[in-house]
Amino acid sequence: MNINRAKKFIAAAMLGAFAVSIPVTADARIHDPKMAAKSVAREAHPGNTLAKLLDIFATTPQNPALPDDVEVVDDYDAQPNFSVPQTVSTSDPSIIGTPMATQQQCVRYLLRNNPNPNLPVSAEEIVAYYYEEGRREGIRPDVAFAQALKETGFFRYGGDVIPEQNNYCGLGTTGGGVKGEFFSTPQLGVRAHIQHLLAYSSTRMPTTPVVDPRYSLVRQSYGSRTLGTWQDLNGRWAVPGRYYGQEILSMFRDILIQ
Repeated sequence: MNINRAKKFIAAAMLGAFAVSIPVTADARIHDPKMAAKSVAREAHPGNTLAKLLDIFATTPQNPALPDDVEVVDDYDAQPNFSVPQTVSTSDPSIIGTPMATQQQCVRYLLRNNPNPNLPVSAEEIVAYYYEEGRREGIRPDVAFAQALKETGFFRYGGDVIPEQNNYCGLGTTGGGVKGEFFSTPQLGVRAHIQHLLAYSSTRMPTTPVVDPRYSLVRQSYGSRTLGTWQDLNGRWAVPGRYYGQEILSMFRDILIQ
């Protein structure tokens, strides 16, 4: 049992109970859908679950032991209901798959190339977002992170996109000063990047609400067709982008030796 998740559930539940009495105005914003994604697998008498958890943490707040009949579940952390092929070779060019690099290798590779990335979060956090969002959709997070490094110049920027956009893959930018899409948080920027990759590589809808503004455009354009490899993005994601996918995969392989 994950005690931290149980604590988060209690806090969310208490906040939710308080929030029902607050009127929602037109200016209210929910920036990240994950904030509403916690749920509890309740026991036979669901009304007793929150009270039981509150009693437990009130009496033993430091290291409580949860009873067997109380389980806290994070909907977004659950295993996907679709199969993802295991990536076992560095020569595999597939967009869909599992990571080969560790998060620590990704962080080391970034900081070796840019010790001061222009990000509102730490290097560890941005990498964790890629692994969370990538695994959720079956997109290889380590290669997607390599793509972000290529697009942003290791988070130095310097092109049309600015750091405040939280746009790590050039979504919507076409050159000539066109900045492209803006996202309210780094995680939503990562989520949009992963969803855009999914739009090209699968006809399956994302598991979370679509935040990529160009997702439908890609799906409508490709219909039942999909792109299977990173090289397939050449001339599509980047123009002319002759070796775009190959360069991303080369960066991914460099990550593995960190």
